[in-house]
Amino acid sequence: MIIDDSAVMRKVIERALHQAGLEVSEVLQASNGEEALEALRNESGTTTPLSLILSDINMPVMDGLQFLEQKKRENLAQGVPVVMITTEGSEPFVLRAIAAGAQGYICKPFTAEQVKARVLPLIRAA
Repeated sequence: MIIDDSAVMRKVIERALHQAGLEVSEVLQASNGEEALEALRNESGTTTPLSLILSDINMPVMDGLQFLEQKKRENLAQGVPVVMITTEGSEPFVLRAIAAGAQGYICKPFTAEQVKARVLPLIRAA
């Protein structure tokens, strides 16, 4: 699942996953945390189990940190690794994201190699 308020950025992230050599069969997309939570609540209807969540932090309606905290409260997508992709690199944001359950962090702009380095170990461990 890719969560970002920019449709262009969601496509860039998806392309980076492909360029990193990751097998991506189906990509769920959401433009904010609220849409992502709704998709996770309805996930039982999807054919492919969710294996990764990539989320921006700064989004309207519900940001990535609020999404993580609510996902944790509702016990949604337990065991699915979450990687934050954002321009926010300050320590308070990183610590809050980790406390809310993020397992990784990628700063924009990023390369396919950075995505591969951060994401591949998490998918293998899951």
